[in-house]
Amino acid sequence: MNRLIQFKSSRWGAILLATVVAVVTCLAVANATQTITTPNAAFISYNLAGFGNSAAITPATNRSVLVMGSCTTGSASWVGQASLVHIPSFIIAWVGLDSNGGNTSGRSGIAGTHIVYLDFMHFVDIQTASADTIRVHNDSPATFAGNVTLIW
Repeated sequence: MNRLIQFKSSRWGAILLATVVAVVTCLAVANATQTITTPNAAFISYNLAGFGNSAAITPATNRSVLVMGSCTTGSASWVGQASLVHIPSFIIAWVGLDSNGGNTSGRSGIAGTHIVYLDFMHFVDIQTASADTIRVHNDSPATFAGNVTLIW
């Protein structure tokens, strides 16, 4: 009889331990789930006459945005990119890689502040248009064309 009680209590102990392990495992798996979302993107083409600006582009707010741009005009063809954050009514801050391999970084809410060059000769750049927007600017008398992609 004593052995039967000992067998039953050890069996209940094993069931209890297995239940605790199962619950802890479920909690760990529930906290480890990963959410994958499809990124948003915007594609803007530009064809700027000498010393012209594109329309203002508003990046997503309070989140990192990858801005990639290219100039597709002849021998000036090149690319540049920057990661930026837009803090509404305050600043746009960025860090990136200019065309020709130079680094770029800064923060500004003032229109006309350089962010990243898109062409080989450093005539075409993305710059701030305000504290809330960016634009493509052509600082040459020649016409330049290309595109800008924003991913967030």
